[in-house]
Amino acid sequence: MEKQDIIFVPSPGAGHLLVSIEFAKSLIKRDTRIHTITILHWTLPFVPQSKNSAKSLLASEPRIRLLPLPEIQNPPPLELFFKASEAYLLDFTKKTVPLVREALSALVSPRNGTDSVRIAGLVLDFFCVPLIDVGNEFNLPSYIFLTCNAGFLGMMKYLPERHSRTPSELDLGSGEEEHSIPGYLCPVPTKVMPPGQFVRESYEAWVEIAAKLHEAKGIMVNSFTSLEQNAFDYFARRHENYPPVYPVGPVLNLEDRPSPNLDPADKDRILSWLEEKPESSVVYLCFGSFGIHGESQIKEIARALELSGHRFLWSIRTNPMEKACPYDLLPEGFRDRTEGKGLVCGWAPQVEVLAHKAIGGFVSHCGWNSVLESLWFGVPIATWPIFQTMSSETEIKQTNGLSVISKQRRA
Repeated sequence: MEKQDIIFVPSPGAGHLLVSIEFAKSLIKRDTRIHTITILHWTLPFVPQSKNSAKSLLASEPRIRLLPLPEIQNPPPLELFFKASEAYLLDFTKKTVPLVREALSALVSPRNGTDSVRIAGLVLDFFCVPLIDVGNEFNLPSYIFLTCNAGFLGMMKYLPERHSRTPSELDLGSGEEEHSIPGYLCPVPTKVMPPGQFVRESYEAWVEIAAKLHEAKGIMVNSFTSLEQNAFDYFARRHENYPPVYPVGPVLNLEDRPSPNLDPADKDRILSWLEEKPESSVVYLCFGSFGIHGESQIKEIARALELSGHRFLWSIRTNPMEKACPYDLLPEGFRDRTEGKGLVCGWAPQVEVLAHKAIGGFVSHCGWNSVLESLWFGVPIATWPIFQTMSSETEIKQTNGLSVISKQRRA
């Protein structure tokens, strides 16, 4: 049987990288035709630890190798990330094109003295769609691995169609405008669309990414049909000039998950604290890797927790460029007043936390990995949907409203 290699190019953000590696591990275990998987890895200036995280995740799988790309010499300005993170990530990906081309040239060259290994194709993060053209140069088919859900893919299919009619970003002042998004039962009001679509640079990046997706040979989605029946039913009906869509989820990392920013002593402190609490008595608050609230919002959340009187574990993320201590943002005396009832930390071992019997609820930013993990462990979610773009004051743009996904904890 011919040996085949697959090339993965994930986006280096924590949520994208972790689930892409887990998907690669799942593929190589399930398909005997795959000899090796090579992951081309690049780092962002504000998440340099992603390389170490990737190495840790791959330590137990020798057939998956990490190939770091050289450092980008002229990255986009960080000011663009603060203003329009999608545009920043897309521009950064474009700057990796020559590096990926060079890496692919070396990988497809005959290997002297070794058995022949054929490169079967590329698996790209959706932010990496500019690399489809590079794959075409080497006659390699490109598949998209969508680390989020099928509902998001429906929105991405809709954006170029809308843009052909209205070539400008969304406008909150457009009244009661609604959008008929593929796979959604009801029209979606403008006011609940992702905030990046109201910023010209971000909106243009989304449209550019979305318009490129149809060139892929297929789109693999980290979700499953019974969770998103309407969306997958829509994509199951083949659409002209659009690739087939495959549900491949849930892809989860539930074991040996690295926490590069977490001191082992802090992890032990968190889990020991939970051990002392009654079953289903603690609410866990975490807003994702880049879920950074400003000081005023931190104080409001702290006040609400204190007034509620409930036990809580609160993971506070701070600006990765400032290395601030999460305790510095809390109201004076808050930790003393909530001692024994609440615990504040920086990075938290989320999988271990959600799996713990003491956790009874989860206040979440609704990142897709967090949603899947909470569903897996049967933890109800109080949803605080956030799609953030950090300003220089680390403010957060977010959707309005608070809802609850309620699900019985698994027996």
